[in-house]
Amino acid sequence: MSKEVIGQIKLQVTAGQANPAPPVGPALGAKGVNIMQFCQQFNEQTKDQMGTTLPVIITVYADRSFEFVVKSPPAPVLLKKAAKLEKGSPNSIETKVGKVTRAQLEEIAKVKENDLNAFSLDAAVSMIAGTARSMGIEVEG
Repeated sequence: MSKEVIGQIKLQVTAGQANPAPPVGPALGAKGVNIMQFCQQFNEQTKDQMGTTLPVIITVYADRSFEFVVKSPPAPVLLKKAAKLEKGSPNSIETKVGKVTRAQLEEIAKVKENDLNAFSLDAAVSMIAGTARSMGIEVEG
């Protein structure tokens, strides 16, 4: 018999650096989850991706236990890393801030393939290219 789910919490947490401070603490505390237990488990599971922002979906059960699923990093985070940027363009139409190649887009699409709603690599690359353009990053190739 399965446990009764009382809620789902979606957060973006820096890998290996979860702590009880906001946003983690208040979100988990409101559902009655043991915050330190989550932080320890999350940090242990994500220590190899240290410093990368990762989306996490936490399922909370009626007995206050929880499970969490760590997703792949958001596309903008991967694009900024590929283009070696601190941030995207404030006005993507007028100001271009960097460049990425099709090969880099394919690498990003492969990292994100389980989280994207695409049936082929070309469709996934197209989605990532659209995100790049909206950030003011030019796509070569």
